[in-house]
Amino acid sequence: MSATETSLNFSDIVEGRALPPPSARLLGWRFVSLDAEAGVLSCAFEATEAFLNPVGVIQGGILAAMLDEATGPVAAAVSGGAVFARTLETKVSYLRAARPGVILGEGRILRQGREILFLEGRLTDAEGRLLAVASVTAQVVTAAG
Repeated sequence: MSATETSLNFSDIVEGRALPPPSARLLGWRFVSLDAEAGVLSCAFEATEAFLNPVGVIQGGILAAMLDEATGPVAAAVSGGAVFARTLETKVSYLRAARPGVILGEGRILRQGREILFLEGRLTDAEGRLLAVASVTAQVVTAAG
């Protein structure tokens, strides 16, 4: 799917007229809210037992994927589909074991330049306890190119 096709679909996804990308659906992603002025997108994930590791908690790679799905769309959402974030680097810190159920995600634009975006991601459980955080460096990609 091209950047232009994705930009046309984000508002459709938010308004329920189109499905999220397959990776987001796999994680049970759903849009919660957008504060475009603050550069913050909120979403939720449905963590199932299929995400459990042998210890009985959500596997760390799944949480990293959730953080990517929380931070990835924020630039497109804030810019109305004019700008996208292509992840270059992600640092994840795991703070608490995650269990099946609703996991809340937040993606925030910390700084945006012409070529680079600095993003922050957070995951919390339904009780508001911080599960994991991410620091993301991304390349700015315009819908035209």
